[in-house]
Amino acid sequence: MFDPVARPEVQALRVSQIREVANAGLGREDILAFWFGESDQPTPAFIRQAAAQALTDGRTWYTHNLGRPDLREALSGYLTRLHGVPVGVERLAITNSGVSALMIAAQAVVSPGDRVVVVAPVWPNVPEIPRILSGDVETVPLVSDQGRWRLDVDRLIDALTPDTRALFLNSPSNPTGWTLPAEDRQPILDHCRRHGIWLVADDVYERLTFGPGASAPSFLPLHQPGDRLISTNSFSKAWRMTGWRLGWMVMPPELVRSAGVLLEYNTSCAPDFVQAGAVVALHDGEAEVAALRAELTAAKDQVLGALRQMPGVEAPEPDGGMYAFFRVAGCTDSVAFAKQLIADAGLGLAPGSAFGEEGEGWLRWCFAARPEKNAAGLERLARYLG
Repeated sequence: MFDPVARPEVQALRVSQIREVANAGLGREDILAFWFGESDQPTPAFIRQAAAQALTDGRTWYTHNLGRPDLREALSGYLTRLHGVPVGVERLAITNSGVSALMIAAQAVVSPGDRVVVVAPVWPNVPEIPRILSGDVETVPLVSDQGRWRLDVDRLIDALTPDTRALFLNSPSNPTGWTLPAEDRQPILDHCRRHGIWLVADDVYERLTFGPGASAPSFLPLHQPGDRLISTNSFSKAWRMTGWRLGWMVMPPELVRSAGVLLEYNTSCAPDFVQAGAVVALHDGEAEVAALRAELTAAKDQVLGALRQMPGVEAPEPDGGMYAFFRVAGCTDSVAFAKQLIADAGLGLAPGSAFGEEGEGWLRWCFAARPEKNAAGLERLARYLG
């Protein structure tokens, strides 16, 4: 007899510890939950109305594997304006979510046994996707130093040996909010270019930054023809469209045909009416993005400021994103601690170990919530720790 189970690489995948903790609070209406990474406000009305009108108009047919031409044109214009360099339609593909973009990118370039390097702690989908494809994943850790998260670029470059197939880098980072400094882009890209290493940038939080400028530092302005550079992104965060499941990829034109084939065999295409909402988000959504950035900046100051007043709490400053990643003195099992917060404080946070062993002992608070909700959660945590 043979056991009816998945192959070993799939059985070895980590189960979501965020979901494990959230399940412990299911059915309790008194929980203040900050464990998932999304705004507590719905998608702006004008985006919803555009999708609803498209659905009313009967736009329910298949579309092009790579996305509707009008959406790709709108995305090309948006990215060109944002980064100050031409990003042509011939480099773009629309995907069914940002995580689907990561999966398509990995399927395109990672083979079984390939060595993949990931900067961590990081959203678990980033390292687990290459593992699904039987890649060998090695992590390079961020470190908390003088109140900020930092990457030792020399250590990263040393890890990018000539036999490395791909580097996956998420900036701004989930969960830490660390953002790759502009001056560190060129050395990393030059090294990847020299050794033929694919650089897969998870740029989903690039618009959610707390400093000057409209976007986090990107590799796209440094792109040269022939570079093995893929940028994956999503409409989820900056436009509050998490449930829409729509993303995109920027890649070498030589890779686009293969991406289209992979999209056909994964999902075929993104829904037409969903893409209609994305078109108006790109054309008319800058005021909404700016408003969200202002809200998140205020929420960051509110949550991080309060956390730092609590006994035994270390809370490094995030450069972008929507999270406070902090630790409490004595916490060595973040899952157990998060479950205890649910039971004793009615507070739902994500355990740091969900983001890899580098995150053990830490907790993630998604502060993309209304000020009064953040304030109530902070009061509960302060009372518990006090």
